[in-house]
Amino acid sequence: MIETMTRHTTTVPGTFAAGRLIVVLAVLLAASHLPILAGAQEQAPVAETKAPSAVNQIDPKAQKLLDQSVLALGGDAFLKAKSLRTEGRSFSITEDSTSGLAKYESIVAYPAKRRLSYGKGTPVTLINDGERGWQLDRYGLIRQPPEQVRLWHLRARYGYESLLRTVIREQGLLIQYSGTEFIGPLSTHIISITDSSQTQIKIYLNAKTSLPAQVKYRVLNPKTREWEEFGEIYGDFKEFQEIMTPMQITTFLDGERAGETFRKSAEYNVEIPANYFTPGG
Repeated sequence: MIETMTRHTTTVPGTFAAGRLIVVLAVLLAASHLPILAGAQEQAPVAETKAPSAVNQIDPKAQKLLDQSVLALGGDAFLKAKSLRTEGRSFSITEDSTSGLAKYESIVAYPAKRRLSYGKGTPVTLINDGERGWQLDRYGLIRQPPEQVRLWHLRARYGYESLLRTVIREQGLLIQYSGTEFIGPLSTHIISITDSSQTQIKIYLNAKTSLPAQVKYRVLNPKTREWEEFGEIYGDFKEFQEIMTPMQITTFLDGERAGETFRKSAEYNVEIPANYFTPGG
């Protein structure tokens, strides 16, 4: 039986109460209008934002840029990928200091299954299957807190992989071209997306390579009723099995840098044992 009330979740560097590593590890490894990097911006005229109807409203220029990005990522190889295994290190950033360095191993089955292990000695393992989540550590097995599950679900839906594979093919979308912006020295095209749940997303595409450089999205916290702003910057792309893959990911939460992940290796379409994304897997 899964223990749910007799002990607290294992203290992990980076929970909202004790830093941010849990955000980085639980959301980023697969984590709006965030001041991510200062830079000049040339903004196209902004039309009044309208709620998306059941029929998609897509700017042809935006569609062309999204198609180019999918092709740059690997085309069919990217679209048909079923899973991704990565290893590396991740750390949190709190009050301008670095903490919580952790070695990790992650296997994700698209769109929303994940098994992530991190830490020295007996590792902490996070298991997610859609809206369900568990944590396994040296003390035993517990259910993940609802907030942790919610954060994983957001990352699984609004990271660049899901955006370009799934979200932009849904119904009820409003997709617009929103001009250009420099992220540091990098010139990018901005595509604004409003999905059927009224979530506003921006994906920034490298003007030279068409690869995703950044994603931002803004959501309403169902518990606090306050707006939350999330962002991810992708860098150091390398090719694995014909798919371009970011080896460095920086996450932002409410306008502040929350952490970074450095991948050491990546492998797509790995064989996954039965029940791997369940507590007994």
